[in-house]
Amino acid sequence: MPDPRTFVIIGASLAGAKAAETLRDEGFDGRIVMIGEESERPYERPPLSKGYLHGKDARDGAYVHNESWYADHDVELRLGVRATGLDPAAHTVTLDGSERLTYDKLLLATGSRPRRLSTEGTDLDGVCYLRTLPDADALLHRLRGGTARRVVVVGAGWIGLETAAAARSFGADVTVVEMDVLPLRRVLGDDVASIFADVHRAHDVTFHFGTGVSGFVGSAGKLEAVVLSNGVQVPADMAIVGVGIEPVTDLAVSAGLTVDNGVVTDASLRTSDPDVYAAGDVASFHSPMLGGRIRVEHWGNALDGGPAAARAMLGSADPYDKVPYFFSDQYEDAPSIGMEYAGWVDRGGYERMVYRGDPTIRADATPEFIAFWVSDGRVLAGMNVNVWDVQDDIQALVRAGHAGKQVDLDRLADESVPLADVVADVSATA
Repeated sequence: MPDPRTFVIIGASLAGAKAAETLRDEGFDGRIVMIGEESERPYERPPLSKGYLHGKDARDGAYVHNESWYADHDVELRLGVRATGLDPAAHTVTLDGSERLTYDKLLLATGSRPRRLSTEGTDLDGVCYLRTLPDADALLHRLRGGTARRVVVVGAGWIGLETAAAARSFGADVTVVEMDVLPLRRVLGDDVASIFADVHRAHDVTFHFGTGVSGFVGSAGKLEAVVLSNGVQVPADMAIVGVGIEPVTDLAVSAGLTVDNGVVTDASLRTSDPDVYAAGDVASFHSPMLGGRIRVEHWGNALDGGPAAARAMLGSADPYDKVPYFFSDQYEDAPSIGMEYAGWVDRGGYERMVYRGDPTIRADATPEFIAFWVSDGRVLAGMNVNVWDVQDDIQALVRAGHAGKQVDLDRLADESVPLADVVADVSATA
């Protein structure tokens, strides 16, 4: 007989879709209901600021599954529906304020939403955000149609820099506004942040550091300029605001689940209620590797976290213990950056950088190097830039570093020593 249980997934996201896929792959033949507030079936977000936004990749390439997959696998995909209430005691979810759905196990894969500016003029046509596939459609339409010749990017994080690169690929004049003194400095530290700044400057991007935005001005409802907090006005046909995201925890808060910078879970992605799980951006989970809770806002966490939560819903006690990972692609013409990052370093939590290769940015040359964030001889994180097929070794070094194992820094930096040999050296230590 089929399993009589009903598993509900709140969030038609990458994490949610991969959880549903894993449930079926693991043999669960009960009812699966996926609730999505958007009208789009589940899709991946990296193409929104990378291949699709550059006009290189097809829109359909962003979807996790083809359109028939959900019906073929008996997954009830309910789009354009909002979960408005969650009652863990009654095991019910309220949909659009009225319909009640009963569940046996439930996964919160509600993701995150962009932080919004509250300054004057945010309602002007041309002030944009990038989080959804329709957002990417709108940006691409403006860039491809030539109506966005002067683009101001507010925020120099990953979304900010990737959209800046996309805008430059269409020939737009691009200005990036950032409150900090360098892009990505909170994540990468001063040295590597300077490398990213140099790459974008080489592509004629103008930076305004140490200032924010006090408002947007225009006429006839259309954006004409961005007003910085230092009084400077930057002409603009389009402003892309990328000032961070926040986890969507409203449902969890209303349900009385433990929430602290995301929905708090154990190492198996189980929340404070034993029948409710969380995965993806919204989950603040216990990492066995780090020995504490983290929340990871990247594609890799959704890709791996959804399946881990699904297996836990089916009774697995295995911890979710992936090394945090993300990637970025910025520019096709030299100097370009294709990179992968693995590991975890708290702000200011490392002592030095070690480079394998030359990180210097030169015009018309593509850099190739690996950067390591090191503390007390331990590798805490690594980033390969235009160097490929080294992620397994980097992640092995990161795991060893967080386990307290030191590495020979001279051999780590020496390109003549295979990185696999450095890993073997560390693995051989007690």
